[in-house]
Amino acid sequence: MTATTTSSIHAPLIIDVAGTELNGADRRRLANPLVGGVIHFTRNWQDRAQMTALNAEIKAIRPDLLICVDHEGGRVQRFRTDGFTHLPSMRSLGELWMRDAMRATQAATAAGQVLAGELRACGIDFSFAPVLDLDYGGSSVIGNRSFHRDPRVVALLAKSVMHGMLQMGMRNCGKHFPGHGFVNADSHVEIPVDRRSLKAILADDAKPYDWLAGTLAAVMPAHVIYPKVDARPAGFSSKWLQDVLRTRLAFDGAIFSDDLSMEAGRYIDGELLSFTDAALTALDAGCDLALLCNQSIGDGHLLDELLQGFDAARVGGRWQPDVDSEKRRLALLPSEAASDWRALTASHRYRDAQHRLQAI
Repeated sequence: MTATTTSSIHAPLIIDVAGTELNGADRRRLANPLVGGVIHFTRNWQDRAQMTALNAEIKAIRPDLLICVDHEGGRVQRFRTDGFTHLPSMRSLGELWMRDAMRATQAATAAGQVLAGELRACGIDFSFAPVLDLDYGGSSVIGNRSFHRDPRVVALLAKSVMHGMLQMGMRNCGKHFPGHGFVNADSHVEIPVDRRSLKAILADDAKPYDWLAGTLAAVMPAHVIYPKVDARPAGFSSKWLQDVLRTRLAFDGAIFSDDLSMEAGRYIDGELLSFTDAALTALDAGCDLALLCNQSIGDGHLLDELLQGFDAARVGGRWQPDVDSEKRRLALLPSEAASDWRALTASHRYRDAQHRLQAI
């Protein structure tokens, strides 16, 4: 298959691939004009050469596909071998802040530089980072992924990480709007409920989004229900995404759904939706992109059902492509070519960043 330019008015689906190289089903799905990107996992990694080759093959199918990964640092880091730096947890940066705030901002910038530089050298376009959730001490799913309990510290350290990422040509994604840190339940396996008022959430957990609205390139909402605002989880709520995030906080970047395969990702209004209906509901609420993970493994029939269902929704008028959403997706692609691994590791900026991280 030869490389093509963007072939869709709006490519809203982010999917995964099965292994360390593409199979025929992967290639067919990635060529679908409804697919806007790929998310990698540890199973897709063998070493730098393999990952670079895999991403080159993806870009040969469609150069506009956004190649993504969850690579934050700490316990959420997909690639850890063959020269990849073991990045510190965000909590460790918050702890450094309490001892030396300026060193902490330097280290946070360095973390962003190393994170983005290493990923881009292997052909990754985008990482779902940084986490903006506050650390209340009780959430197992957030835990040390959070910088701090204080939203001011979170915002400043996150901005430093984002600055470092941008220096290496990578956009950012703040998550999980408006805040996942207060609830203890893990949205991967159950539906968390946060019973605080909108006023309380906006004054605390959502503050980093307010302060960083003009800096964030993308936002991922939480699979959390805030019943005093809406009966739906934030990622399926037009109140949260359009009234609060877009209008009140004036955010104009891309909005991703969180993974629709998570336990809290398809229960809407008390009903378990199909992946197609969940994705359509997320887009209708205000998401630009719908993320479905880990469905390419095996025969991948659920992923094929999503693509077929979405195409039927388009033909039947249930879903209308959004040109503005597509512009926001394309804006996340790097605007300049990345350094290869040798050039990256020889650069003064990268070596200085590694030195700052080693000093934490």
